[in-house]
Amino acid sequence: MQHFGHTIVALTALILACAAGAPASAQSYSPGDTFRDCASCPEMVVVPAGSFMMGTENPDTDGEIDEDVPRLVTIERPFAVGRREVTFAEWDACVAAGGCSHRPEDMGWGRGDRPVINISWDDAIVYLDWLRRETGQAYRLPTRPEWEYAARAGTNTRYWWGDAIGHGNANCNGCGSRWDGNQTAPAGNFAANPFGLHDVHGNVWERVGACWEDSYSAIPSEASQSAGSLECFASVCGGSLFDEPSVLRVTACLWDDGENRYTGVGFRVARNLD
Repeated sequence: MQHFGHTIVALTALILACAAGAPASAQSYSPGDTFRDCASCPEMVVVPAGSFMMGTENPDTDGEIDEDVPRLVTIERPFAVGRREVTFAEWDACVAAGGCSHRPEDMGWGRGDRPVINISWDDAIVYLDWLRRETGQAYRLPTRPEWEYAARAGTNTRYWWGDAIGHGNANCNGCGSRWDGNQTAPAGNFAANPFGLHDVHGNVWERVGACWEDSYSAIPSEASQSAGSLECFASVCGGSLFDEPSVLRVTACLWDDGENRYTGVGFRVARNLD
């Protein structure tokens, strides 16, 4: 009877955890699963382990975009990444809780479910520190290889949907959306890629947790779980509402000193699963 009572207590705890939106254990994750670690936390999707060819054989560079010849990169363990770019609502929850002090300007485009903008590297780190304290989980920025792997989602084309930008697939200067070049679109407005991620092309540049490399041949081939460094240049990937379609290629990233806040730059979170 005592053992039965312990079982009831354990089941009750599990039910309460699930009701709160928290996954029960690392062993419960499967690729494609979605979850939130708290009510105001970003919604996460589980990305499978795997290998991919990072880079492109035909870069369309203008001297500022960092691309290189393809190389095989292995993501050894599954990890979770935000389904959407971090929104103003999620950022403002951090401010309301006292975890973040910076209240970024929304340019009159609205807050709520629009991607948070005017966020520096240091601002993003403050938000991640708050998430870690709130949840006890290892939140961070995705590394650059993780970002490209998740954005590609098993594809090998310029954009996850193909080699042509098409019409209405993203928000950029020439993407054919009603927001093109004028304001951000609500996060998650465009179709998700095969891994379940929205807006990996356009809307806002996304900060990644890896130092800038003139050639990313220096990046380890086993790239997952690296936290990045604050003592070097950082990268932003994915392009923004202000950029032409060629800049939105999955292989194209730019360097950033991490200190400045820009209207076209936000971020997406990642999280270890073990």
